[in-house]
Amino acid sequence: MKQMKKRWRMLVPTVLLLAMAFSTTVFAAEEEVEYVPALHATFWALVPAIVAIGLALLTKEVYSSLFVGILMGALLYSGFQFEMTINHIFSDGIIGVLSDSYNVGILVFLVILGAMVSLMNKAGGSAAFGQFAASHIKNRVGAQLATICLGVLIFIDDYFNCLTVGSVMRPVTDKFKVSRAKLAYLIDATAAPVCIIAPISSWAAAVTGFVEGEDGFSIFIRAIPYNFYAILTIVMMVGMVVMRTEFGKMKEHEHNAVTRGDLFTTKGRPYENAKDEKISARGGVVDLLIPIAALIVCCVIGMIYTGGFFEGAGFVEAFSNSDASLGLTLGSFFGLIITIILYQIRRVLSFKECMDCIPEGFRAMVPAILILTFAWTLKAMTDSLGADMYVAGLVESSAGAFMNFLPAIIFVVGCFLAFATGTSWGTFGILIPIVVAVFQNGDPQMMIMSISACMAGAVCGDHCSPISDTTIMASAGAQCEHVNHVTTQLPYAVVAAAVSFVTYIVAGFVKSAWIALPVGIVLMVAVLFALRGKNGTVQ
Repeated sequence: MKQMKKRWRMLVPTVLLLAMAFSTTVFAAEEEVEYVPALHATFWALVPAIVAIGLALLTKEVYSSLFVGILMGALLYSGFQFEMTINHIFSDGIIGVLSDSYNVGILVFLVILGAMVSLMNKAGGSAAFGQFAASHIKNRVGAQLATICLGVLIFIDDYFNCLTVGSVMRPVTDKFKVSRAKLAYLIDATAAPVCIIAPISSWAAAVTGFVEGEDGFSIFIRAIPYNFYAILTIVMMVGMVVMRTEFGKMKEHEHNAVTRGDLFTTKGRPYENAKDEKISARGGVVDLLIPIAALIVCCVIGMIYTGGFFEGAGFVEAFSNSDASLGLTLGSFFGLIITIILYQIRRVLSFKECMDCIPEGFRAMVPAILILTFAWTLKAMTDSLGADMYVAGLVESSAGAFMNFLPAIIFVVGCFLAFATGTSWGTFGILIPIVVAVFQNGDPQMMIMSISACMAGAVCGDHCSPISDTTIMASAGAQCEHVNHVTTQLPYAVVAAAVSFVTYIVAGFVKSAWIALPVGIVLMVAVLFALRGKNGTVQ
């Protein structure tokens, strides 16, 4: 009897363990089954972004518009189930994007950059540069051209470009009555469009990483002359400044700035009463130039460090393999340290004043951080609905029938996808592998043109989209209300896109950038003269 009891005592735990193991295996198998929403990879995958963009343009209020788009995406994903909708918004969405190391690195970079801007302002560096520039710049045209030149010189990264150019040139453009909307456009138009044609930039590194099975950097270099949107945007921007002409909503903003001194025009003017705190009387131009130079050098070193430069990789290879988020974070951190040490040596600011600038810089970046978080979450919603697969299918289905028109078609698809999702890098990741697969063993020249059309379309859509991180950063850098920036810039971007589309059609037939690009430039200049004839000049 005792032996039977012992056997049962041994048998029961064994059976329970086996049952638990079996149930764990069953549940694990069930967990491995990935949930696929009913509307996956259909047009509905783009609806959340379209709703968010439409509401932002109609209501002029970006936060609620983005959240409504996020809610729409979660509802479509869950099939209108309450619990799954809430979990998708917060667990997969907001918490998910803020758990991503790349995104967190960008936010840390923004906070440090905001602190540096606050430091340079409080030290009097920005004011000193403004006085120096004012003595050399004599009119509004000169102020705008100086902004463009500085934007072109800071080609390492678009985020860095937006915030640095804005903080440096804002006092100068304010002095010469350039509206904040126009400043935001100049910043935005020298951010992504310049980075995408600069071989040494975080954008070049991103693009080369998406070209699998090919020499990505070589393809990027060969694609530069075909990047018509970036080149024509720069031509248009300079032409508009030199001709002193504006159109659309921008004309109203510039007219009010010149005639009434109103730099904001519309009711949305969150930065109108923003005042810099008491600045140091000891500050000079050097207190702006050295921190910016240190920031550029440190960011370059940070990026090549993450790409393995100090482990034996070549400079170009290191840039191609770099982690832009980590590199910019490291670079900005050491740039901040150098700036604080500089101000201590020069006795421009006390150590306590330097430390006070860190939370001040953080507070200045809160609106941009909030919009970025919502924009990333909206992208997570469209990704979960299979927006990339839907667009990829459209591109593949059009590859055969319209071969000569394919670069123009890819440009339009890239514009639409980047506009709807707010990400140019995501558009690269979707379209470039498709283009490489279609043309890799066929027509290499068409592959180069199509890759460039993809990059140009992504930059164009990014340039237009109110949920684009670069557009958000340009608004923050210029201290311009975000929706004002979007509505004033959109007509300019559409004109450049239309001329680029025609140029890509020409390139599809002649297959030469040295024929198509001059055609595009001539066409753009003709359009600018037509706009000037219709709208006149702004003095």
